[in-house]
Amino acid sequence: MKNCGYIFLIISLIFSCSSKQQTELKFLDEYVLADSVSFQKSIIGGLSGVDYSNGYYYFIVDDARNPRFLKAKINVLQSEIVNVDFKNVVYLNDTAQFFYKENALDLESIFIDEKTQEVNLVSEGSIRKDKKPTVFKTDLNGKFIASYKLPNNLKNNEVIKHNAVFEGSSKSIDNKGFWVTMEAPLKIDGSEPTFTKKSSPIRITYFDKQTQKATKQFAYQLEHITKPAKGNINLNGVTAILEYKENNFFIIERTYQNGYGAYGNIVRIFDAVLGDKTTNILDVESLKETSFIPLKKRLLINFEDVKNQLTEGIIDNVEGITFGPKLENGNQSLLLVTDDNFQIYGKQLNQFILLEVEEK
Repeated sequence: MKNCGYIFLIISLIFSCSSKQQTELKFLDEYVLADSVSFQKSIIGGLSGVDYSNGYYYFIVDDARNPRFLKAKINVLQSEIVNVDFKNVVYLNDTAQFFYKENALDLESIFIDEKTQEVNLVSEGSIRKDKKPTVFKTDLNGKFIASYKLPNNLKNNEVIKHNAVFEGSSKSIDNKGFWVTMEAPLKIDGSEPTFTKKSSPIRITYFDKQTQKATKQFAYQLEHITKPAKGNINLNGVTAILEYKENNFFIIERTYQNGYGAYGNIVRIFDAVLGDKTTNILDVESLKETSFIPLKKRLLINFEDVKNQLTEGIIDNVEGITFGPKLENGNQSLLLVTDDNFQIYGKQLNQFILLEVEEK
């Protein structure tokens, strides 16, 4: 009887482990919009962030000279993107001092608060011009409402690298706040990713909507660069984040290397988990000078593995991710979007990529 009890326990443990579901991502489709399409006096390009709200997709345009966001419908049928239909362009043309005197707007991410119908935006600012990064909100017409207070460790421009600041944001699952991620490490936190494994932590900050302040912050370790250098630019950083269930995130890392032409990007999506032992670094000034436990991460998809399903095998500059509607099989869809930089660095694509979230 004692042996039978042991056998039953072992079988129970095996069944428990095998029945535990794991989130996976499946590539479904790609849709490419023609280069330099003009719509309502705006060129469609520079799409650096995306959110889905009330049946519409909202895209932020990374154009410091004329900051704006777009509203669109995207039709999906039988796991394929049928078309992308832009409906409106909203310019941030408010004369508020915040927009044009105090800050430089380098917009990188967007999400809509469905309860208040406010548009939340993150900007990298311009560190070279000593213009700080910002997190702020407008109404649906682009009129400034309020900005959020940054934590002390993100206020010092001297330790922030230019064009490596706020890059992605995500609504929290509980709808009480949101997350904002850095693209690269602070100078006092760690090394930029190189061709060998080093400590390259970026900060992910949670903002409380009610107090409009940061209340917690965690570290996420970047991967090292895996392709050999062909030019003098070899970068890897986080471009987007999406909380898909409480304390679980889809995080996009994008490597860019010049010298490869249109094939200089490596794009990977990781499953990152915030656990009980993950260190809250909100009051930590320098990660180089303290021990910490970062988010746990697991690779979900490397676009190198599906590039034969992409136009000309090009993996472009993926900078946005959002939930879409449920698919016909009941699974959740994801939409990814690329920033083509308005083609100023050479050939790029306005890619819209459809993924499926599977629980296995």
